Amino acid sequence: MRIDIRPVSRLRGEHPLDVAGTLGPVLAALAASPADLPRVMLTCDWVQYKANFRDVADCRPILEGQPSPPWREEGTAPSEAGEAMEIALDLRRTVDADMPAVIGKLLAEQRDPASSGKIALEGWVPGRSSCIWQFNALYWQALSFWEQATGREYEQALPGGESDARNTAAVRELILELFKVWDDLDARDALPPELYVVELGVGNGNQAKTWLDEFVKLSAAHSRDYYRRLHYMMGDYSPHVLGRAMKAVAQHGDHVTTLVVDATHPTASLGFLRGKAFLVYISNVYDNLPTDEVARIGGRPYQVEVSAYLPGAEAARLGQSIGVTPERLPDVVGKLLKLGPELLCEALPQHFADPGQAVTFWREAWGAVRLAERYVPLPGLDTYQIAEGLTGELLRTQLEADGDLRMHVNNGALSSFARTLPLLHPFGRLQCHDLFVTDIRQYLTAFCGPGKYDGSVVNWVNGPLLRHVGNRAGFSVDIAPFSARPSSNVKTLTAQVRD
Repeated sequence: MRIDIRPVSRLRGEHPLDVAGTLGPVLAALAASPADLPRVMLTCDWVQYKANFRDVADCRPILEGQPSPPWREEGTAPSEAGEAMEIALDLRRTVDADMPAVIGKLLAEQRDPASSGKIALEGWVPGRSSCIWQFNALYWQALSFWEQATGREYEQALPGGESDARNTAAVRELILELFKVWDDLDARDALPPELYVVELGVGNGNQAKTWLDEFVKLSAAHSRDYYRRLHYMMGDYSPHVLGRAMKAVAQHGDHVTTLVVDATHPTASLGFLRGKAFLVYISNVYDNLPTDEVARIGGRPYQVEVSAYLPGAEAARLGQSIGVTPERLPDVVGKLLKLGPELLCEALPQHFADPGQAVTFWREAWGAVRLAERYVPLPGLDTYQIAEGLTGELLRTQLEADGDLRMHVNNGALSSFARTLPLLHPFGRLQCHDLFVTDIRQYLTAFCGPGKYDGSVVNWVNGPLLRHVGNRAGFSVDIAPFSARPSSNVKTLTAQVRD
């Protein structure tokens, strides 16, 4: 049996983890089970997100041949005792759990899936195709309903209660660096008459307002007419979000343009800016885009497949709250994700009298959603399509560098990044504030998602992989601490044409 303890930093210090006290009962329960112990991996994480998709213990089959049918389907064969599997523990929650009982129940459900009472919302799919991303999209599309129900704006759910990108000192530093570039070009009569700045993922517009307000002050102090020539392009996939953001920057009038933009394919809407943008500014977007995960186990590459489900007890409670059997919940959730809370009331008036009831159901369903996982062999990295024009060959160096590991592919972020770089002026830059993994070895010692931020999904971003893609396209890519708050988990990625 292999035991992997990832949060090694918590093994020392004033209050070290009692790993021995936790693992002793777990190992005893496994020893008393029919599991083939040499084929069991015991992986211990510290899941820092209090809202997440994990139970205190999860079982993940490690498939060796063709995938079996999803466990939600009738006729699925129970797991054999000799099946290779990973038992994943959340050490943050093991202290308060009866681990022998937890492990016993987990292994019994693995042998007889029907006994779990779980209600699957989907079959087995790659992570980026899971319905959790439909929940994520719904959150941003129907944000006003969610905020009305919670009584707070979404930024208040972030650590510290606001986005790091709104830090005035950091914004001022960025604008002054932009002025230096423009001054140099102007001195050579090479500065174009129109100065384009793009923001992708505008949220409630407060980031844009902070940036534009500071730009006006600094432009006046700089005694240049840069503000007159400025075109600030705000891009987001949700018209509702764009409308709300536009109100926040209304005082900047004709200097601001809004565009519906799919962050994973920005050139579809912004292609006319190719080679013209002096700054593409992104904050807390990449960690909110769909992603797969891949792993190397025993020297072999695997893709992580997931299946979103509702635990039995939560499904029974949710079904009772709207007057349906648990088995009908996948249909109701499917309609919610397709229609949103307002139209759901029209489609199912017998269950939802008003949008408020639909939002309550939405929030409770989201809180209950968990992810079952399994490892499926990847036949060849070159056959795995990360995004258009990007294959799994990009992953080879990372997967073969440090033995066995599991990491994010960040398909949506890679697609967005690769398609945004062509928009940059030769002296332009892309700057992104986000949760970046800066060294692939971080995946060996930390949990990097997925977690839940309010009603959305968050995953850390594989920074070395973005750097690799940028370097191949002729850009230098640097990931550094966030200058205004170096201790923050948020890092700053900067990409610009290599000298």
